[in-house]
Amino acid sequence: MIGAIAGDIIGSVHEHTATKTTDFPLFAPHCRFTDDSVLTVAVADCLLTGKSYVSAFHEYVSHYPNAGYSQRFRQWAESGATEAYNSFRNGSAMRVSAVGWAFDTLDDVLAEARRSAEVTHNHPEGIKGAQATAAAIFLARTGSDKNEIRHWVEEHAGYDLRRTLDEIRPTYTFNETCQGTVPEAIIAFLESEDYEDAVRKAISLGGDADTLACITGGIAEAFYDGVPTSIEDTVMDKLDDRLTAIVKAFTSRYIT
Repeated sequence: MIGAIAGDIIGSVHEHTATKTTDFPLFAPHCRFTDDSVLTVAVADCLLTGKSYVSAFHEYVSHYPNAGYSQRFRQWAESGATEAYNSFRNGSAMRVSAVGWAFDTLDDVLAEARRSAEVTHNHPEGIKGAQATAAAIFLARTGSDKNEIRHWVEEHAGYDLRRTLDEIRPTYTFNETCQGTVPEAIIAFLESEDYEDAVRKAISLGGDADTLACITGGIAEAFYDGVPTSIEDTVMDKLDDRLTAIVKAFTSRYIT
């Protein structure tokens, strides 16, 4: 899941800049982890410890109140609510990468992706976005090629993955829905040559950059057998001790 966190951090400074190029400094001076990383680690924490997703999300928002959550999610967490609010925003997909690593069958991945999503994002599109992302990670890490990943996602999620980035980029704008983010993030992965190229291409769409790169980065990490050491080291330096401990524990149990 370090690939997802790296994508978030790299994309953090591009979120509202409508970047339409892959030519930019990889780590800008003010890049930082956002809610994408915080909630990615929260999901990993649940998988490690058995915490409920509801309690973990409340806990992590309390520890990281200024990470940049959506208004509706922040209200849900800070109020102590336990009922889902039928969201189809891309938060369910941005936080799900750990699920793609933690199970041995695709059916189990899909079931857990649903559980991680539906505590807040119980709209069918919110669940589908999380499942498509987690499934792509599972398929990538278990040896499927890009055509097989594309076919599975198109067949089971109904996303149109035959578009190209060059076709999407000119008119693509900031979009925080699963259905307007997850397909584009997967296409960025499908067109990539390596991990860094995948993240750069996701950001180059000029949309919700940190989330696009987070989703793309999680899949790219699985497909390209990890994240370049120079990127991983920089990312780990930007996490605090709490987040670092969960990342290392999860990596030790499920990835290394």
